[in-house]
Amino acid sequence: MVAKDGKMRLTDCANRETVFRLIQSIPSPNAGPFKLWFARLAEERIQEINDSSIAIERAKQTYLKKGYSEDWVTHRLRSIDTRNELTDEWKNRGAKTNDYTILTDEISKGTFGITTQKHKDIKGLNKQNFI
Repeated sequence: MVAKDGKMRLTDCANRETVFRLIQSIPSPNAGPFKLWFARLAEERIQEINDSSIAIERAKQTYLKKGYSEDWVTHRLRSIDTRNELTDEWKNRGAKTNDYTILTDEISKGTFGITTQKHKDIKGLNKQNFI
């Protein structure tokens, strides 16, 4: 990896999944709290898969904890739902996932007169949705 001084340094690294698996394999009782936390997370995600309203409520609570207003959260969740309906319709009509970018760009140009990327540049966004 490249170090702060610009030189290449040999180092060990791992992605998030690998770190989680390493923690799971630690036989120490000190790893117990992490293992319990992972188990709770897994159970929550399985519940969310079985009942999507749980995932929606979790997202709502996360936004509220971050300080967003109730109105903003309601609008955001509604916009996510609308986007999902739109992409489902595109899928039903034969669009592939990589077509969504082109279709979204056409909507942006028709609505705002600029591309999605230009809109993100104006708002100073990188990878976030601008809705």
